[in-house]
Parts: sequence; structure tokens; C-alpha cells
Amino acid sequence: MIQSMTGFGKASLQLPTKKITVEVKSLNSKGLDLNVRMPSVYREMELGLRTQISTRLERGKIDFAIYVESTAEQTSTKVNVPVVKSYIAQLREVYADADETELMKMAVRMPDTLKTEREEIDENDWEQIQSIIDEALQNILNFRKDEGESLEKEFNLRISNIRQLMNDTLALDPERVQAIKDRLQTAISELQVNVDENRFEQELIYYLEKLDITEEKVRLTNHLDYFIETLGGSEANGRKLGFITQEMGREINTMGSKSNHAQMQKLVVMMKDELEKIKEQVLNVL
Repeated sequence: MIQSMTGFGKASLQLPTKKITVEVKSLNSKGLDLNVRMPSVYREMELGLRTQISTRLERGKIDFAIYVESTAEQTSTKVNVPVVKSYIAQLREVYADADETELMKMAVRMPDTLKTEREEIDENDWEQIQSIIDEALQNILNFRKDEGESLEKEFNLRISNIRQLMNDTLALDPERVQAIKDRLQTAISELQVNVDENRFEQELIYYLEKLDITEEKVRLTNHLDYFIETLGGSEANGRKLGFITQEMGREINTMGSKSNHAQMQKLVVMMKDELEKIKEQVLNVL
């Protein structure tokens, strides 16, 4: 079954001092375009995460993010008391008449008055975070599969429409052939010349063979069947489906150029419209 490249996955976890949320978003792309955002404390895990994400998601423009919300009563950022006292002492020498409150306000605005203790990765916490990363990735994969089912239904409908339009086109072929014969016969009559009937038939057959669309019909039918067969494949196949649509387009264009019949050309235009809708959606297939 095919999968879409479009998807979204999310998972969250409450740890003793913080809430962790993981989000993964994916859009279509020719290759893998991965953007990872996470707090600096987890940055050393990024390389392994990139490998994990690329292995699971394979292709697409992917935005991966880890968000941390502190729920602890205490903060890791503290006032650097010795530095603040030093600033106050220096300011007192400059502003001898200033009261302690004013000196304090000026001191806390100085550099290095706040210090943040560097947080180290807790192995137990990271194991739990890894579990919700797996959950978020599985959620986006499920989303992609659901989208893939919708795409498959759309493709089957469009392929069926093209097949029906192709058959309708072929049903008009006898009428087209007769119209060509009548037109040539009328042209010869208007010229008022004697024509060898056998030679005329030979030339007519040669002319009609050049306009015959039987081969295009056979090849287009094969491409339609191969497209449906590929839809049911087990491997990622968006690129292959794209190549097949190119071949389908060539056969439809040739049928249009050979048809030389207004109603047949109208049906060919309708086939092209259906094919364009397929091509647009194939870009979303993994």
C-alpha cells in the first residue's frame, strides 16, 4: 500500500520537573529534507536522532521538534550574589548619596548577575523521551498510511476514468475512418478526375495506417495496468508512479495528434485532465 509524504505526529510526557512534547511534521519533497530543533541540553543526541528519523520516514520535508516546559517550583537560573554585591560596592563609590534600593536596581541590570546551571542529560529521562519520540514517529507513519489510502482511492478513480475515456475514443474510430474516406472521396469528385479505385484504396489504407491508434491504445492499457499493479506494491514507489504517468502522457498525446476527429480530440483532452490530477497527487506519494 502506498503512503503519503504528508503527515503529522505528536506525543508528550510528564517528567518530575518538566513536560516534554515531541512534534513531527512532513510535507512532500524530492528527497529527505530534515530540520531538527531541540534544547541545547539534548544536542549531543541529534546525530542519532537524525539517523532514526531518516530510517523511519525515508523521504519528505520533515520538521522535528522537542519542546521542554518546566513544571518545577525551582528554577535553574539563580542570582549571582557575589557579583551583585561587588557591583553594589562599586556603585556606592560613584553614587554615594543613592539608597540601597536604587543601587540594587542598577546592579541587577549589569552583566553576569544571573547564572544558569548547565543541565546534564539524565539517562533515565532520555529513555522515556526516546519512547515518546518513537510514539510520535509511529503516529506520523499512521497518518501517512491513512493519507495513502485516500490517495489510492483517488488514483483508482482517475485510472478508471482514463480507461473509460480511452474506450469511448476507440468506439468513435469507425466513424472517424468513414469520415476520412468520405472527405477524400468528396475532394476527388470535386477535382473531376478519374482515379484508379485499387490505387485509391491502397493510398487510403496507407493514410489510415498512419492515423491508426491501436498501438497507442495497447501501450496505454499496459501503462494503466502497471500503474494499478505498482499501487499495490510493498515498497516506496512515488518516483516509479511518476515515471509511469510520463509514459501514459506520451500515449495520450499521440492519440490526440492522430485522432483528426473533433469528438475524439475532446475525449483526449478529458484524458489529459484526468492524468494531470494524477500527476499532482503522485507528488505526495512516498
